[in-house]
Amino acid sequence: MSKPKFVNIDSLSLQNFDENSELIPLMTTEDEKEINNEALPETLPILPLRNTVLFPGVVIPITAGRDKSIKLIEDANRGLKVIGVVAQKDEITEDPTVRDIHKTGTVARILKVLKMPDGNTTIIIQGKKRFQITEMITEEPYMNATIKGLSETRPVINDVEFDAIIDSIKDLSLQIIKQSPNIPTEASFAIKNIESNSFLVNFVSSNMNLSVGDKQVLLEINDLEERALATLKHMTLEVQKLELRNDIQSKVQSDINQQQREYFLHQQMKTIQEELGGSTSEEDIEEMKARALEKKWDEKIAKHFDKEMSKLQRMNPQVAEYSIQRNYLELFLELPWNQFSDDKFDLKRAKIILDRDHYGLDDVKRRIIEYLAVLKLRKDMKSPILCLYGPPGVGKTSLGKSVAEALGREYVRMSLGGLRDEAEIRGHRKTYIGALPGRIIQNIKKAGTSNPVFVLDEIDKLSASHQGDPSSAMLEVLDPEQNNEFYDNFLEMGYDLSKVLFIATANTLSTIQPALLDRMEIINVTGYTIEEKVEIAKRHLLPKQLKEHGMTNKNLKIGKRQLEKIIEGYTRESGVRGLEKQIAKMVRFAAKNIAMEEPYNLKVNNEDVREVLGVPRLERDKYENFNVAGVVTGLAWTRVGGDILFIESILSRGKGTLTITGNLGKVMKESATIAMEYIKANAAKFGIKPEIFGKYNVHIHVPEGATPKDGPSAGITMLTSLVSLFTQRKVKKSLAMTGEITLRGKVLPVGGIKEKILAAKRARIKEIILCEENRPDIEEIKADYLKGLTFHYVKDMSEVIELALTDQRVRNAKTL
Repeated sequence: MSKPKFVNIDSLSLQNFDENSELIPLMTTEDEKEINNEALPETLPILPLRNTVLFPGVVIPITAGRDKSIKLIEDANRGLKVIGVVAQKDEITEDPTVRDIHKTGTVARILKVLKMPDGNTTIIIQGKKRFQITEMITEEPYMNATIKGLSETRPVINDVEFDAIIDSIKDLSLQIIKQSPNIPTEASFAIKNIESNSFLVNFVSSNMNLSVGDKQVLLEINDLEERALATLKHMTLEVQKLELRNDIQSKVQSDINQQQREYFLHQQMKTIQEELGGSTSEEDIEEMKARALEKKWDEKIAKHFDKEMSKLQRMNPQVAEYSIQRNYLELFLELPWNQFSDDKFDLKRAKIILDRDHYGLDDVKRRIIEYLAVLKLRKDMKSPILCLYGPPGVGKTSLGKSVAEALGREYVRMSLGGLRDEAEIRGHRKTYIGALPGRIIQNIKKAGTSNPVFVLDEIDKLSASHQGDPSSAMLEVLDPEQNNEFYDNFLEMGYDLSKVLFIATANTLSTIQPALLDRMEIINVTGYTIEEKVEIAKRHLLPKQLKEHGMTNKNLKIGKRQLEKIIEGYTRESGVRGLEKQIAKMVRFAAKNIAMEEPYNLKVNNEDVREVLGVPRLERDKYENFNVAGVVTGLAWTRVGGDILFIESILSRGKGTLTITGNLGKVMKESATIAMEYIKANAAKFGIKPEIFGKYNVHIHVPEGATPKDGPSAGITMLTSLVSLFTQRKVKKSLAMTGEITLRGKVLPVGGIKEKILAAKRARIKEIILCEENRPDIEEIKADYLKGLTFHYVKDMSEVIELALTDQRVRNAKTL
């Protein structure tokens, strides 16, 4: 054990285990029995302790400095050596009276008295029993009072709950000793050697890190199990405090060590750089200042840069913020502030470039030429914000490169597909570790000018998440009235995007936020006709594939007929992406024969196409002229262009139920119900017997059940199919139709007309029935697209039936 340290009674504190304190558990089980059997005297001298509480069985050393205390100790030591020890209510009180002390205390026996050289008296006392002051007899020369003993309620032997509390107290005591740096490890031996449960509770309570008031509350608890449980609660809190304190100290020590290590490493690196002739932080700053003088920025930007540069100069190069600040200033220097490329205003040259790279797309080309013309007349015009929407593979994205070349501008492309973080557009604040500017600013830096052609690819595929809505962030980018001060979080100031020519691409407008859609000029890029696809293949796709495979047009020739066969039999699309893949197969076949020195046809024929590409798989969208009642051809719009679909209906004996199949959506099913109810209401008009509806079940089916279908445009097709079914009349040959119906039999207009017409031409349809209100849509389409087609415009379903159904009955007609 370490050397004992005696403390003054007037400032006594044993709230912490201290390596210089000695708390010796002297009491054995026999001593405890003996103490419990001892009779207490009726009166006792009362010794007030300033800032501690004595518990039964516990031995503590104290030093008395007050005259009253010294007199009391001397008299008691000459007599029975028994005194009453109580705690003061307020430790500041120098001369306590009966009102200044607690009523409950502990009877103590003086074990030893030591006279110290400084005149103070030190005593070692041991607590015996708890008592309560009943009456104060005298306060001079020291307090003397009558007392009564306090009985203690103890649990029965082998009480499971009490034993568990005692075990927990022991475990926590050992844990506190282990974690506290101020408690000697020898204290754990004292805890382990205590046999008496009551003494263990008193010993731990006496030495816990508690206030005098908390200890006095514990002393006054008469039930031992209750006192043990209260002690355990205080110990649990003490363990939590120790663990937290040790964690904090560990982290602080680790941080200090890491900082010292980094400082020494940085100093060594600095010395090594200087020895090798490398640049130091001062040289880097001077270099950035020199670059700043060459920038064409205005006074506001220059002032902000100088302010941030001053901040960098005041920083220690070893701190983490230094590199963040330096990267921020590097971005400022790399951005093309007020740097613009010179536009080329040769409109004829621009038209040649656009026509060279893309066949068709007349609306887009005309809009670009108009923009160039106006820009030529007015130099400071704001750039338009175009949105090209249409099916995949029609050249929307590649158009941006051609526009950039025609204008003589830089070209950058940003894919927005799947983007769901708003910070990708606006950037992160530079206070965050690893912060970066948004992709708009990054691409402007990459372009090197402030007026590039900026393609925002797949803008319809932006998605929102818990990290924000990027489509909302795009509102500022694409608003000509706001984007002259586009605010990036990393840049922390506005950047002028008004001279940037933004070209957005999308496959559909339905998923684009309405406010964002309102800011863009919409240009519909529709699909190509077969003739256009043949020209595109000849001019662009075949030469491109020959070049990529190391061949020339002398090695392989594909004629128009063969290209048409590939288009009709092996592709089913509005664009030309699938066509390019099929042409690549043909080129690879020729390349293989050349490499293996095997013979092949230089000019491809139909047999070669069949040999290389296999049996035509996609000719099923040709018109099917079934001599069957209830089969009608409809026209549909999909995201990949137009298509034809067949509406089939059949009758079977039953109770008049209507069944609809073919993976149809809610709107399409409603169209079938409307058609059925309209026929029932107008049965006499169509020459149908009303009793038929109760005798037969009707089944409507749209083939290709794996493909989801929806929309109102098949309404007139379904009604025609049902009238043909009930009347057993033939449908007119090479006829297709599209339009919505109402319960009154009115025909309403639908969308996607151009795509539907292209699908009809691919399927060799000759006549098309449309709503009268769709006539303007047809008039806007080029005459080349309409060649070979006859259009019938209707307002009412009776007109549709009159046009679509012949007076001939189908073969093997049913008698209803």
